[in-house]
Amino acid sequence: MSVGEILGFGLILLGLLMMLVGSVGLVRLPDFFARTHAASKVDTVGVLVASIGVAFLCGPTLDAAKVVVAGLFIMLTNPVAAHALGRAAWKSGVKPWQAPSGKQEEEDSTK
Repeated sequence: MSVGEILGFGLILLGLLMMLVGSVGLVRLPDFFARTHAASKVDTVGVLVASIGVAFLCGPTLDAAKVVVAGLFIMLTNPVAAHALGRAAWKSGVKPWQAPSGKQEEEDSTK
């Protein structure tokens, strides 16, 4: 196994782990805006890192250049799409989640 193959597989694994973190964020975060942030930012970086790993596996070929260009396209479009979704949600009346304050919790517990 060459150094390029080891580096390629390592980058693909790192990208997949980043995408897993984004998927966990989709389940664990409280509201639409936080989930959109997790999905767009972490998965954008994960796809880019994985595509660079695939390019290392392909070697210096036209296929590697195509994979890198596709990764760059995803890097440019995914945050823009997340921003458009967040803006549309905000304009339609979706409000961000806020942690309850201490007074509200005390009033709710006395009722």
